[in-house]
Amino acid sequence: MMKLLIALLLLLALASVALVIIKRLGLLASGTSGPWPFYVKRPLSQPEQVFYHRLIRALPEHIVLAQVQVSRVLGVRKGASFHEWNNRISRLSYDFVVCGKDSTVIAAIELDDKTHESRDRASTDEKKNKASADAGLRLIRWQVRTLPSEEAIRQELLSAPVASGTLPSATPAGDKSVA
Repeated sequence: MMKLLIALLLLLALASVALVIIKRLGLLASGTSGPWPFYVKRPLSQPEQVFYHRLIRALPEHIVLAQVQVSRVLGVRKGASFHEWNNRISRLSYDFVVCGKDSTVIAAIELDDKTHESRDRASTDEKKNKASADAGLRLIRWQVRTLPSEEAIRQELLSAPVASGTLPSATPAGDKSVA
């Protein structure tokens, strides 16, 4: 009986030591105590930064937002299952969203680089294209290797007439490369 008690105490002590070691190594979720493993990073890549500055210079009378969740721009129509349809777009984002001063969305913009050539990424892009087109949101795609000039940006975004209180009509979300 005494041997069993000593063995149990020894086992409990070893388990406690193992738990402390595992927790210190970060192998267990630490909850809210202690530092979390996050760091601050730049939200825009180098090409996105260049393009953002071109956008705001080209469209000074507009609001330009970067890295916007699709679900902040597209809503689910009444009568459709909100959770089912929102889940399809909840993890997607637009690189940029251009709005009028009253926050009316004029267009979304995607900068495509070589990562958009993978099969998984192509599937994600198709989903974003379909959701945008079906909502009536103009989605413009430009290639990172051929970023448009300020004039080309103005021409593309301001050339489509917008009726009062309505969004621009949907255009194909195909490649809009500008040399």
